[in-house]
Amino acid sequence: MCGINGIIAKTNRNENEIKTILNNMNDLIIHRGPDEDGVFANETEDYTVGMAMRRLSIIDLSSGKQPIFSDDKQIVIVFNGEIYNYKTIKAKLVAEGVTFHTTSDTEVILKAYEKYGVEAFQWLDGMYGFSIYDKKINKLFIARDFFGEKPLYYTQTDKEFIWASELKSIINTIDFQPEISKKGLNLYFRLTYIPAPHTIYEGIHKLEANHYIEYDFGTHNTSIHKINAEPKPKTANISFDDAKSKTKELVYNSVDSRSIADVGLGTFLSGGVDSSIISLCLSQATDKKIDTFSIGFKKASYDETDKSRVVADMINSNHHEFIIDEDDLKNNIHQILVNFDEPFSDSAALPTHLLSEKTREHVTVALTGDGGDEVFGGYNKYYIGKMNKKFTSIIPRGLHKTINKLSNKYLVDKDDKRGKKFQINKLLNAINYDGDFYWDIISLANTSNQLEELFLPEQFEKDLFKEYKEVLGKQKIETLTDFRLVDKILSLEGGMLAKVDRTSMLTSLECRAPFLNREIWEFTNTLPEDYLMKGWDKKHILKEAFKDQFPIDFLNKSKSGFGSPTGDWLRQSLRNELESYIDPKMLQDQGIFNVDYVTKLVKDHLDSKKDSSFRVWSYYCFQKWYKYNYLKQS
Repeated sequence: MCGINGIIAKTNRNENEIKTILNNMNDLIIHRGPDEDGVFANETEDYTVGMAMRRLSIIDLSSGKQPIFSDDKQIVIVFNGEIYNYKTIKAKLVAEGVTFHTTSDTEVILKAYEKYGVEAFQWLDGMYGFSIYDKKINKLFIARDFFGEKPLYYTQTDKEFIWASELKSIINTIDFQPEISKKGLNLYFRLTYIPAPHTIYEGIHKLEANHYIEYDFGTHNTSIHKINAEPKPKTANISFDDAKSKTKELVYNSVDSRSIADVGLGTFLSGGVDSSIISLCLSQATDKKIDTFSIGFKKASYDETDKSRVVADMINSNHHEFIIDEDDLKNNIHQILVNFDEPFSDSAALPTHLLSEKTREHVTVALTGDGGDEVFGGYNKYYIGKMNKKFTSIIPRGLHKTINKLSNKYLVDKDDKRGKKFQINKLLNAINYDGDFYWDIISLANTSNQLEELFLPEQFEKDLFKEYKEVLGKQKIETLTDFRLVDKILSLEGGMLAKVDRTSMLTSLECRAPFLNREIWEFTNTLPEDYLMKGWDKKHILKEAFKDQFPIDFLNKSKSGFGSPTGDWLRQSLRNELESYIDPKMLQDQGIFNVDYVTKLVKDHLDSKKDSSFRVWSYYCFQKWYKYNYLKQS
């Protein structure tokens, strides 16, 4: 696990100058790889190229230092991540006569590329961002993993092409302040995050998951290619019992492959379905006690450590339980939020960081249950897809408008409770007769109508998700398979995985997600949808596959999300700071927001006239980012 950086000067520049730039880029991401660093630069008559990395040593502690070169020194790689099937690939290459000098997965990528070219990228099962410079063909390749677990940013100017694992390395290298991207701005205020290929900055991009960039030094042109073609979902003729057995086999195999490490390894254990199954599988894969880690809250309504204790006792783990209060979460708000380098307002980032920090005191690698909901159909929002179809077939559009007006008037919370009234009102607001309901369901901050009121007219973008609909090849998102694919492309890559990567790597902890395995994903996409969601039973096949190993009905117990009481904080300890963000002069100078509308939104929340926790928290996080990056104030 590391972080990588790279730069191409399109005209000849001194090699030492490029190395100095790369060292500075590396220093900004030392938290991603505190163990060692590596820098390479090559100066030619026409251009100078450099690549660098920071390393967190996990596999091959003694000989895995990067960059790694081919035997003839003509190809070089820097790599961030883990390749879980590297031993299998290595065995294939050794059988074909390939010689290795290390036991690292990095060298396996290099040797596979050297023999088979970019075709070899398809073989990789893992989480990664890497760049390969090939002098023989005068090209450079930059790749990102199938789900987008590891980040990769890039930008191109007239003089340079720059790429990095974190935005800060790029922002601090270019010699100008980039403008705010209108697309990125709109995406953030709809979703609470910004999915690839966009960022908050105009001209700076995220490489999409499952893609690689090809850079041609002869022309200085770039092209982007997909690594693995995703097969169109086609329902297989498989019995439920056979599918259940296959599910269990795939999960066990994935946990086993993601447990390879030369350092301490444990699991995050929340007591929910996903983390409990991962912890169970890991405990059965070793004859030693495993370490499990849970976070609990002093406030009873937020605490669910009783569920994690049941599992820890059942698998006989060395269980570490950290009990925290709201002050523990609030203490690092600034550090956590600015480390994302762009606006990000999933409040679960705060406890995830704290859990990572505590876990890192004991181990270097933690397995998580991330991705289980997307892969096996576990979100409550998938219910809403079913409900929308039934609702719109029974209730006329005009009647719904009347119902919606009443719900927005009477189903209003004044406190951050997010209970039944909140959920019903969100459902009614998401109902859509034109096939766009799911885009509103995943819009955690603002609907399209709300955003149009929040922004000045010139900042609002109407058909925001057009490009994603084109990627999906569908205008209407209607089935569970559709919902899961949208989440893979947007919510997983831009939200969940960004949250876990930035908060864990800030503490130098590597997190691995066994459910994020391409073989499992492609298998579940072939199953009848009622295998995944039977009636209202979410993740049906996953729970059925493992239920005999847990107490009766344990896997059917409800579990709350991993969040923070941000609505209350905004009214209390963060109130003064939030009020400073609705200063009329500041808002007018910004030229982004409708001053009257945003002022009323914030004040109504502060005065408990109407709870708008998600909307106001996303506004707070944006302004904190803006102040730090554009006004240069902490």
